[in-house]
Amino acid sequence: MPTQIAGQQVAPSSSVPFGPAGPMYLPAAGTRTNSLAVVSLVAAIASFIAHIPIPGFGGFTVALIAVITGYMARKQIRETGEQGMGIATAGMLIGIVHLALLGLLVIAVLIGIFVLGIVLFRH
Repeated sequence: MPTQIAGQQVAPSSSVPFGPAGPMYLPAAGTRTNSLAVVSLVAAIASFIAHIPIPGFGGFTVALIAVITGYMARKQIRETGEQGMGIATAGMLIGIVHLALLGLLVIAVLIGIFVLGIVLFRH
């Protein structure tokens, strides 16, 4: 690399004007809401409605999506500093409660089948 002496630098030959390299406006850190947090909450609420088109599995699947996306959102929020920790937590909790209620329903149905079987086939 040749040594440059003050006053002997060559002006750039490009006709492109110099300007800022990045965007003029940078949002302040932490002002964006994490997208997965919103997906988690929407999925958690929609999981109760998803039983209508696909009984049983529709709501289960959507509730599971709410729990998984809520967990992923909480991890991303801790890493990036985005907003939405409460939204992600709410989506996770609603999804977990929904899955627990479905589990209790399955247990109740199995017990009902067992009791009905004893009553019907008792000799």
